[in-house]
Amino acid sequence: MNVTPAILQHEFIGLKAKVVESMNPYYRGVMGRVIDETRNTFTILHKGERKVIVKEAAVFHFTLPDGTVIKVDGKVMVGRPEDRVKRRIRRRW
Repeated sequence: MNVTPAILQHEFIGLKAKVVESMNPYYRGVMGRVIDETRNTFTILHKGERKVIVKEAAVFHFTLPDGTVIKVDGKVMVGRPEDRVKRRIRRRW
């Protein structure tokens, strides 16, 4: 699978996620499955607990079903999931 900016239009619920950078030190290292997504947050199931992570404050590694790991800045994902899927991504190259 090619990793392109259009990957931001895909569904993230159900993917494995890891918080690799964050302004909040308690978020760093949280990993697990994404179980919910809202306009500003991801809910990740981490060791049996639900952790609510603010998108804008973190950088995520997502593991796609084919095993590809992508790094995504949470700032580009802020917005309602249903609107993000419809949004067109402009390529800058």
